[in-house]
Amino acid sequence: MTSSAGSSCTSTLGQKQRRSSRRSCHTPGRDCQALSALGDFQTLPLEIFQMMLNYLSVKDISMLSMVSKTISSRLINYISTSSGTRRLLLQDFHNLELPGRKEGASILEHYKSLGLLLKRCTLLLPTRERLKYVHKVLSGVSCFKLNGCASPLHCLGLQCYGVFLQILTAGWDELECHRVFNFLWELSNLARKVQTVVSSKPGSARRLELRIRLYCRGVLLSPGSHRSDSAFWLTRILKPWPMVNQARLLYIIFGPVSSLDGHVVWQKMIEGPTDETSLKGLADAIKLLYGTEAREWTADDVISLVDELSVIPQEWLMENNARLLLLSGNSICFTFLASKAVNGRAAELARLMVFMALVCEKDLYCMDWAVKMMQKVCRVFSTPWERNNFLQCLENTFAHMLMDMLQAVLAGERDEEDSSFLNLFHLVNAQASFHKEILYLAMSNNSSTT
Repeated sequence: MTSSAGSSCTSTLGQKQRRSSRRSCHTPGRDCQALSALGDFQTLPLEIFQMMLNYLSVKDISMLSMVSKTISSRLINYISTSSGTRRLLLQDFHNLELPGRKEGASILEHYKSLGLLLKRCTLLLPTRERLKYVHKVLSGVSCFKLNGCASPLHCLGLQCYGVFLQILTAGWDELECHRVFNFLWELSNLARKVQTVVSSKPGSARRLELRIRLYCRGVLLSPGSHRSDSAFWLTRILKPWPMVNQARLLYIIFGPVSSLDGHVVWQKMIEGPTDETSLKGLADAIKLLYGTEAREWTADDVISLVDELSVIPQEWLMENNARLLLLSGNSICFTFLASKAVNGRAAELARLMVFMALVCEKDLYCMDWAVKMMQKVCRVFSTPWERNNFLQCLENTFAHMLMDMLQAVLAGERDEEDSSFLNLFHLVNAQASFHKEILYLAMSNNSSTT
């Protein structure tokens, strides 16, 4: 009796346990599976789970998001909470160092990790929903907006937003990236703002020009991006506009700026010879559009863009044109010069060639580069008369420029730096070096034929 009663009691207890376990998973199907996907975390209340996240780095949280869909959804909820926002959305963009972190760890690294976290958490969402969620999370960060920061030149906000988006969109296909661009374009109302600056007088909207420059360079053209990505984003920025506006916008984004207030300096290219630093950004952008990564741009498109650029806001000094072409690389330089040869603009081509020789002399480039470029251009001419006419124009240009500079020196037109005499000095040396290389080339050809 005792044993039978014990067994019946045991059986009853087992049934109760089974019933209680069934009750604990009271909703069949998805909820049960979701709880099991949490593993050991299912025993923790949500508040404790979120408190634990405060002890993990952002990289560790992003790794945790890959464990299961259920944990990922919990992390999405955590990011949206006030404590998660305070923890993850650091806004000390005017201080390069993060408190409590190793020396040298920057806020840029933090937003790279945050971009990876949101990339993993939203992996299963459609692109449109991912963008809406990301915008919802970041909407409270004023320094991520085009006009959000009162001191944009001393703020890392837009750069942090840029590296965040760079990590978030890495590996996305072109259609998805188009959606990202359109989303940002509409969100920041860039179309209307760009229309304002490209249709008004250069420099009349200086603050807006600066904001557009910083936004495009920091967010859309984030430093460290792959060339193909930079070519894609730059194409999206420029292509909606006519060629003349593309050139204006290119100058706003990559042209020289004042070291005092950061505003675009429009008169830099027309007031006097400039240095390589002022032209490097424009040259790099032109090389990017001319390269194989920019599939929507033809050689003619880029040459037309360079032509338009050289008259903004007025016609540039020829020396600055020559320096830009040299910095843009051999392929672009030759294509630009060859187009002038084909179109019968021998005098303009000769003048540009002389200034290239002058830039080689001033900036310490090898003069044989200029001579070899002249050789390649000479092969473009279809008849010997055209070639000889170009060479005659070249020598006449050297002579006329020397006479003009000599007259300026004799007339006593000198400034504090004595630039007129210095220009004459450089031009005489440039002519001598240029002709010396031609003689070397001629003698070597004679030696090889005999």
